[in-house]
Amino acid sequence: MDLQLPLENNQKLHTFVRKISEDIELDQLYRCANINAVERGHINDHGVVHIKLVAMSALKILRLLIQAGVVPSVVANYQMTNEDAELIVVAAPCFHDIGISIHRDDHEQLSLILAQGKLKDLLEGIYTIRERVIVTSEILHAMIGHRWDVRCLTVEAGAVKLADALDMSKGRSRIPFEKGKVDIHSVSAAAIDSVQIKPGESKPVLVVIEMNNSAGIFQVDELLKRKLRNSGIEQHIEVQVHIEEVSEKRILKSYHFP
Repeated sequence: MDLQLPLENNQKLHTFVRKISEDIELDQLYRCANINAVERGHINDHGVVHIKLVAMSALKILRLLIQAGVVPSVVANYQMTNEDAELIVVAAPCFHDIGISIHRDDHEQLSLILAQGKLKDLLEGIYTIRERVIVTSEILHAMIGHRWDVRCLTVEAGAVKLADALDMSKGRSRIPFEKGKVDIHSVSAAAIDSVQIKPGESKPVLVVIEMNNSAGIFQVDELLKRKLRNSGIEQHIEVQVHIEEVSEKRILKSYHFP
């Protein structure tokens, strides 16, 4: 898997991403997870495309926070570096949904089990034993933190949680919906045209959501708002929602129910 991230001069992240891209076992786990999600569970994509988007967004959110003076938790608590924080927010998305290869139900906990051993191998040679224990713990925390009802205790976990929720444009809702099923999940997901992450003026991070139909508000209320509430970084985030008022897209011609 080629993450295609702006790695800049972060050599630890360069090495980690290279290892990820060469790992055949992990690549197959991604494929198995998406078989269970899409082919068997008939819900939206949770595979490689989602991982790339979340990793990219989490890295961008973290860098914007750092530019605004927010100190990553691994720096504040363990005197490590911003580069280590960047590795954490990239690594967590690479593992956060692999538990779906076992089952969609409780996949967050299942992902932790599968990630533990893989992280030991991937981080070896990058960190000392003590550093590896710290970074692994922080990655696992960011992974479990992507559940909407889990309170994030680190800046890094908050960035990953927000990034996961923001993969909602053009029908890519993180609220699972059955393919072909007409309900508020599928209709609202189709209403999101784009999601942009920018430097804010009053707050470090500005999230701009463009909608073609006001039904997309459901995505913001039911997913983004409640995830942001438990992110631990909500005070640093501003969200703007723009709806095309002149030509709201008609998503359905009609809707019937028994």
